[in-house]
Amino acid sequence: MTTKQTRSVGGGSLLRRYEYDDGWVVAADVGVDDETIDVDTVGDTAIVVVEGDGEPTESEFELPGEARNVSVTNGVLTIEGDR
Repeated sequence: MTTKQTRSVGGGSLLRRYEYDDGWVVAADVGVDDETIDVDTVGDTAIVVVEGDGEPTESEFELPGEARNVSVTNGVLTIEGDR
């Protein structure tokens, strides 16, 4: 396993990208309830919308390829793809 990227994104969320021989994983600790986050992927872009007090917050970030699986569990967003 290789960690390729570690950075903070809006609101202090931590985004990490891991690469394996057969795929990759992008994980972000978004720190919100699972019901308040919506994730869509288009090609190699992830679009994350968080519903909170007032207006929703939208963020986009590039993925290493097309996503195979997207999940949010306990405030941690996980996106997986194949190499």
